[in-house]
Amino acid sequence: MMEQQALAIAQQAAAALDPSVASGTMTGPAVGGASSSASSALLHEREVVRSTGRGAISQFLDSHTCFSVLRASGKVVVFDTRIPIQLAFYALVEHDMQAAPLWDPAACQFVGLLTVTDFIDILRYYRRTNADVSTLATRSIADILSDTNILSSVLVRHIPRRGGAAGGSPNQPPTAAISHHRTFLSADANTTLKHACRLLHRHSLDFLPVILPDDMRVLATITYTTILEHLVTNFREQRRLFDDTVYDLGIGTYHDNVVTVTSSQTLADVLHTMHINGLSAVPVVDEKTKKILGVYSRSDITFLATASDAEDAVANLDLSLDVLMSQRRTDVTTPDALHTCTVGHTLQSIFEYFAQWKFNRLIVVDDEERVVGVVSARDLVAYFLDERGTS
Repeated sequence: MMEQQALAIAQQAAAALDPSVASGTMTGPAVGGASSSASSALLHEREVVRSTGRGAISQFLDSHTCFSVLRASGKVVVFDTRIPIQLAFYALVEHDMQAAPLWDPAACQFVGLLTVTDFIDILRYYRRTNADVSTLATRSIADILSDTNILSSVLVRHIPRRGGAAGGSPNQPPTAAISHHRTFLSADANTTLKHACRLLHRHSLDFLPVILPDDMRVLATITYTTILEHLVTNFREQRRLFDDTVYDLGIGTYHDNVVTVTSSQTLADVLHTMHINGLSAVPVVDEKTKKILGVYSRSDITFLATASDAEDAVANLDLSLDVLMSQRRTDVTTPDALHTCTVGHTLQSIFEYFAQWKFNRLIVVDDEERVVGVVSARDLVAYFLDERGTS
């Protein structure tokens, strides 16, 4: 029913601007003129349908709240900022969590969010400065987050370059770094999904806690993937509204804006590359053929799982990617398996693929399996916000 209404609106809008769309006939004094008019009408109708599909999802995000994407059951981890940061990291891994809100008992309020990648970045800092990594067993979260040297280096977030596709934003270098550890951003259960998406997008967040403001209880932490899953569930069958390719729609990052690494690079080099480019994951390609081999994520803890202690973990940063990728774990902190598509895949086909695999990103490849782009859950949601070129 929703699809029929949306298509009817599209046809009415097209007919209002061009009667030939509604009548199915072309007007014009000559065959050539009729052909031109027909082509113009079809292009116009396609644009109207595209706009209608985008508007339908935008309206859907406006009319649904964060409560609608919460699971019937689940667990939430919250950390007291007084506990040692190393203990907090292992608690995240034990509970299969990627992030947890931080509670300051002195201020009686949430003050930030700790993620798996934060701890990995802190290990990078200790390696770079030759500091005593054994102190992480006793240094509290509050102590680490008050260390300006750490905050101003590895715990800042760079805005990634995006675009390069038809209709996408122009090539842009990474903008100034921002910090997510100085303020606590959240949504309450009654916040609209559109506002939640804008918080995620405009502040370059990966996670957004949902709380009950009356008693400051954390209900869940949502992500772009959470919201995209909700959209796909409700719009999966509306094929006519989403039959343009993601490339033509300008969804994703393409060509010169795509950052790749090779399997021979060390983990330290790869993590640094992802950090300065503001990436949560990066395609891994063959050094000679440039064909796609896999995807490496900043949240991959393989190098920690194989370490006997903190010093060994830091030493593992010098391992090459091919060694680490052959030892991967299979839990929530494991990076996405490699999923690929082409520039010819439609938005509808991407919806179908997501419904099956629940990916965080697709690697766009050519006929020879060389990387030409990346389409993430963030890119897909941002398209419906019409904020692809903003941060």
